[in-house]
Amino acid sequence: MVYAVSALGRGFSMVLSPGLRRYVVIPLLANLAIYAALFTFVIQRFSGWVNYWMASVPGWLEWLEWLIWPLVVLCLIIVLAFTFTVVANLIASPFYGFLAENVEKRLSGQQESIDDRSLWRQAIDSLKRELQKLAWMAPRVLLLLLIGFVPVLHLAAPLCWALFSIWSMSIQYLDYPMDNNGVSFPDMKKRLSARWWPTLTFGGVVSALIWIPIVNLLVMPAAVAAGVMMWRRHYMALPAPQ
Repeated sequence: MVYAVSALGRGFSMVLSPGLRRYVVIPLLANLAIYAALFTFVIQRFSGWVNYWMASVPGWLEWLEWLIWPLVVLCLIIVLAFTFTVVANLIASPFYGFLAENVEKRLSGQQESIDDRSLWRQAIDSLKRELQKLAWMAPRVLLLLLIGFVPVLHLAAPLCWALFSIWSMSIQYLDYPMDNNGVSFPDMKKRLSARWWPTLTFGGVVSALIWIPIVNLLVMPAAVAAGVMMWRRHYMALPAPQ
């Protein structure tokens, strides 16, 4: 855990350094712009609906308007909390691939690219890889939701959710350097399992920080940089599965 924490701390400083900031700022601004446009659209539409509905209710029920809007804002905050990371990773996946490559070049001291794919090919492959992660996570999320409704088994649901979140964070951010180095998605999962303790500690630290507002905006790129350090220390030397 000590190395995971120190790697994240170093990752925070690296992604804010000249030459790497662009891979953080551009996807972050794009994500914020999408959410701002979406929420503006929803609020404007909902405002018209509320005004139409309130015009038809008796005057003594006008106080309901003061109840509706806080509920709308609360719903939007919940949607933001549960979807921001997923959408951000989809938008940022090509940038994070380039970020991981440049971090590894700095750590290794080499100037040539570690990935011989074209920039366009890298971007497309990064997006495909992100969809692979979502395809891996989706059925497990569904299973955990079902467990929550099963008597007796539901008692284990909080622990299962915590472990799933921790492992998912490791898959999410340790995958970028592995993808750049030609490690397939199945091979990546086997490497994480072979070094399960570093995988759990890294994912646990990232999971704890990702829920802190504002801080989580930088946690994602910092976790990409830290993932490169974890790759070089724990996973790179592992033999490819036969």
